[in-house]
Amino acid sequence: MEPTASRRRTTIVDVARHARVSVTSVSKVLRNAYGASPEMQAKVRRAIDELGYRPHAGARALRGQTYTVGVMLPDIRNPFFPEILDGVTDSLEETDYQVFLGPGCNGEKAEARVTEAMIDRGMDGLILVAPVSSRAHLEHVAAEVPTVVVGRHGSSPVYDTVTDDDVEGAALVVRHLAGLGHHRIAHVEHHETDPTRLAEMPNARRADGYRQAMRAHGLEERIDVISTSYTQEGGHRAARELLARPATTRPTALFAGADIVAMGVLEAVADAGLSVPGDLSVAGYDNTTFAAFGPISLTSVDQAGQEMGRNAVRLLLDRIADRDRPTAKVTLSPTLVPRRSTARPVE
Repeated sequence: MEPTASRRRTTIVDVARHARVSVTSVSKVLRNAYGASPEMQAKVRRAIDELGYRPHAGARALRGQTYTVGVMLPDIRNPFFPEILDGVTDSLEETDYQVFLGPGCNGEKAEARVTEAMIDRGMDGLILVAPVSSRAHLEHVAAEVPTVVVGRHGSSPVYDTVTDDDVEGAALVVRHLAGLGHHRIAHVEHHETDPTRLAEMPNARRADGYRQAMRAHGLEERIDVISTSYTQEGGHRAARELLARPATTRPTALFAGADIVAMGVLEAVADAGLSVPGDLSVAGYDNTTFAAFGPISLTSVDQAGQEMGRNAVRLLLDRIADRDRPTAKVTLSPTLVPRRSTARPVE
């Protein structure tokens, strides 16, 4: 039996012949370049669809662009990060760009491997979500390829940033809980010791915002912070520690620095035979999809993850078009979404 001949890859020349236009015209349409009329674009796009043509990434790279964007997520299990990814993919849907995803695994070494791999593969730009890498590494990456950093405060002369006003978001939670009559309000933060990350990471800003808001409401002596990790397990550990205290001294409300942390808190409360909000009001941060799920109904801060992703794409495409333009910083304003997990404390 003779081997079946491999199918020849469709080329730009084939598209031009099929559409009965020049190769130059096809190239203009593929690059969204000036000079391609709507009629020309329609003919070429129709020929591309009929032939199943896909531009060769290697050839594009030789011409200076691969039309690929790398997105690094620190933890694919945290349900907030897909919100940012949705904003990125939606914004690129009508472009020629494709998104490639890499897990940063919340570690500097893993982040370095991912970012270097993306650079080596000639990606046109990178979106790094809540990176823990040093400022020096982030600026090294941005010097190599256009880069937008999402969810990390501070500014840089070489990369653009998109952040939420985390201090204000924490203040919204404390204001809400204090307004319900809570005085013993605890906060679960992500443990951090690195000076730069203490100044720039959202978890540290939220903890600062909690402390500032407690002081503003005359509750400075009630400041109560448990340092753990931004994971469900971390929330469970923190809640067990708080619930082990005597009923007269333990908090009546808890502000978890992320919804994923709040999930662990809710689990620990149920394990202890207690109820939310009857025994403990619980608020989270991120307003992830499960926060609105009826049986959970978690009060949470909405930091507009999809809007973060859309802004990141806008800044990245601007940076790809002009590497030398001044860097930009976008800060979004959070909103509080009250639900059934918070209520007035039981007298």
